[in-house]
Amino acid sequence: MDNRHADLCKYRMQESKDTLQVAENCLKDGFYKDAINRAYYAAFYAIKAVLALGVVDFKRHKDVIAFFNKEYVSRELFPKELGRRLATLKQLREKSDYDDFYIASKEKAAEQVETARLIQNKIEEYLH
Repeated sequence: MDNRHADLCKYRMQESKDTLQVAENCLKDGFYKDAINRAYYAAFYAIKAVLALGVVDFKRHKDVIAFFNKEYVSRELFPKELGRRLATLKQLREKSDYDDFYIASKEKAAEQVETARLIQNKIEEYLH
């Protein structure tokens, strides 16, 4: 791994941390759809940090997540529960962003922020 990959990994993890902070603020302030959106992106940036260490990267979200699940979750580098929670987070983010009549609850938003925090923590453990 060269310095560019390490720098990109660090940058993406910082983006993940910053975005999780925004998700927590949205949750606290009652913006539940936005909390779900930001929680998803916090998790997504953390996953992209892992991918920065390799030779592969993707533009489409579904490709990033599919590759992560195939290469990291199915090989048990990360727990299968993490893959399931990531799928739920992605699904709820899509509902909150694209379904005009989706009403995000405080409880669902809090669960998704916790999922993003879990993913971020597991990835930080993996990186160290």
